[in-house]
Amino acid sequence: MRSFAPSLATRTTPTIADVEAARERIAPYIRTTPVYESDSLTRACGRTVRLKAENLQRTGSFKIRGAVNTLSTLSQEERAAGVIAASAGNHGQAVARAARDLGIDATIFMPQDAPMAKVEPTISYGGQAVLVGNVLEDAFVEAQRRAEETGGVFVHAYEDERVIAGQGTLGVELAEQVPDCDTVLIPIGGGGLASGIAIAMRALRPEVRLIGIEARREGYTIADGIAVKQPGALTSSILDELLDDVVRVTDEEISEAITLLLERSKLVVEGAGAVGVAALLTGKVPGDGPVCALLSGGNIDPTLLISVMRHGLTAAGRYLVIRSRLPDRPGELIKLLDLIARERGNLVSVEHHREGVSLDLGDTGVELTIVTRNEEHCRRILQSMEAHGFPVERIR
Repeated sequence: MRSFAPSLATRTTPTIADVEAARERIAPYIRTTPVYESDSLTRACGRTVRLKAENLQRTGSFKIRGAVNTLSTLSQEERAAGVIAASAGNHGQAVARAARDLGIDATIFMPQDAPMAKVEPTISYGGQAVLVGNVLEDAFVEAQRRAEETGGVFVHAYEDERVIAGQGTLGVELAEQVPDCDTVLIPIGGGGLASGIAIAMRALRPEVRLIGIEARREGYTIADGIAVKQPGALTSSILDELLDDVVRVTDEEISEAITLLLERSKLVVEGAGAVGVAALLTGKVPGDGPVCALLSGGNIDPTLLISVMRHGLTAAGRYLVIRSRLPDRPGELIKLLDLIARERGNLVSVEHHREGVSLDLGDTGVELTIVTRNEEHCRRILQSMEAHGFPVERIR
């Protein structure tokens, strides 16, 4: 049985005509997502900042564009064979949704630890989810093996000119929606999104500066949507020619961006979708003209989002976690709590520790979690405790 996936050797760089054709082809299946100007980011960065909210796209990411375009071009024989994909989540959801809409069977291979926020929708869209291996590359190998065994069509997440052309429809939208932007920030994983947008923007707005954003990682990253070892051969050749620059951001910087987008812009964005904002916040994007950051997806696992928000709020001085000790006798704890209340700290938890910690006989340890206003407020609480004789150790 043969796979109907096109050989890498036969793949060519899509043109703006391919992108325009894809736009017409996928129009019934996608949304034209909005662009918002962010006042808070504009103030923070000293330049006009706009956000292309592709996290509000169907299936929660840009991937539906390339998936629909690819599956729409399959022959009847190929459709009957079914489609197979490997995905960290977003591509799988998109292929499953596109397959359902077009009446095609879909099997999606994912790493065993893929976020359930991405696995469950894939199943709900009608795809068969197969969890295998520890990383995306493991799922990729198994998906290709299945395609060879069954004759199914392997739909690559980025190394396919039809996928690239579909993602490029975002570039056409951007050219229309932000005609005055000097710079566009595009996440890079496998490179399909960045390649497609670059092709469209170079044809329609050649003067715009295009900067790709990667997640700097040495293993795990919260930007799992772009956690591939490197872009593909086809996409790399496109990006090398069309991008002006590539910058990298850390998980810490991405976490801060996710927190800010949720708190200030009311937009839920996954790690991969927040890398452009992370680059802006850390001053890694040169220039002072209008800039647009692409929020490429919003499918963040809820448990990860909770962890990111707690970490981000703590880093911003909005949470204070401390240890102290006090005499183990009635009334001592209330003195400490009264002190925190007078300093306008909002106590959310108190834990006693008598075992497993180094304490003098007759003392008890306490661990407090306090909601605060900012870092200055944290310091004031700590100083007040020490001034009143309560030894204090800041945990975070």
